[in-house]
Amino acid sequence: MRFMIMVRANQDSEADVRPDEKLMAQMADYHQELAKAGALLDASGLHPSRKGWRIRYSGENRTVVDGPYSEAKELIAGYTIIQVKSREEALAWTTRFPNPFPNSREAEIEVRPIKELEELGRSDAVLRFRELGVGFERQG
Repeated sequence: MRFMIMVRANQDSEADVRPDEKLMAQMADYHQELAKAGALLDASGLHPSRKGWRIRYSGENRTVVDGPYSEAKELIAGYTIIQVKSREEALAWTTRFPNPFPNSREAEIEVRPIKELEELGRSDAVLRFRELGVGFERQG
């Protein structure tokens, strides 16, 4: 099972404040443990929303909306993707995730399972995604 750990943004991440060396070392230690356990698939931080955009859909029409966005707590500052055997194992790993903003009053991560291609049924479109090598758990 794959899970995405999403670090919720805050004013510091939206201001592009770099984490201090102590936090970077804690994050590196944590992710190194995930890698040693064979559970780490990917991890990275994201630039502030002012450097990004959203695409709004209304039927077939698309509108580009440039950042920044006002509600930092609704944004994602970074992510880690893990693959483990169960929800319980994912919960055990995520409760060890370092506080992403130790100098702030509050911080939050959100964890959600990633939907696998097998959950979408069989179709030509699903097979096309499989051929691209995306949307499924790695084996072994």
